[in-house]
Amino acid sequence: MSKLHIKKGDNVYVLTGEDRGKTGRVLKVLVSKGRAIVEGVNIVTKATKPSAQHPQGGLVKMEAPINISNLSLIDPKSGKPTRIGRRKNDEGKTVRYSKKSGEEIK
Repeated sequence: MSKLHIKKGDNVYVLTGEDRGKTGRVLKVLVSKGRAIVEGVNIVTKATKPSAQHPQGGLVKMEAPINISNLSLIDPKSGKPTRIGRRKNDEGKTVRYSKKSGEEIK
C-alpha cells in the first residue's frame, strides 16, 4: 500500500461529493480503509441508544469517513487546494511540500 498524502491535523479541501468545496481539519485517518474523518464534512445522523455519554439517546449528528481520493491538501501560502510532493530537507529528513508554492507543509 502506498503512503497517504494526508495526515491527522491537516487542512483539506473536498473535491467531490455532496460537500464539494468545503474545507476542514482532518480528525482521524483510517489507513487500512483509505478514508479520513474531516471536521464538519460528510455529516450523518445516527440513532443511538441511551448510554452514559448520551443519557437521552436519540439522533446524533456526526462526521462519517470520506475517501482520501476526494480530498486535497490546502496550500499554507495561498489557501488553495494543491498536490503534494516529498523531498529531503537540509537535515536529510523527508518532508512534504506544496507543488504550487514549493513551501514545506508542517
